[in-house]
Amino acid sequence: MSSPLEFPPPGFDDLSREEQLTYVERLSNYVDGSEDVQVPEWHWEVLEKRIADPREDLEHGITWEEFKKELEKGLRQS
Repeated sequence: MSSPLEFPPPGFDDLSREEQLTYVERLSNYVDGSEDVQVPEWHWEVLEKRIADPREDLEHGITWEEFKKELEKGLRQS
């Protein structure tokens, strides 16, 4: 068994936030192996439902006009 790795890796905290995100993205791509990962069927079902018609469940959302008013109100308060 190998020894535990230092977390975060040395020098990681010295990177800018953008550099940290780039590092994590590149690391993720390096170990990707996505072909080997089995996505549960229910994940696909949820995704298909959400993509199908985002307007289907309007009772939990707001209209564009309501959003725009809230945004403008927030900007005026800033």
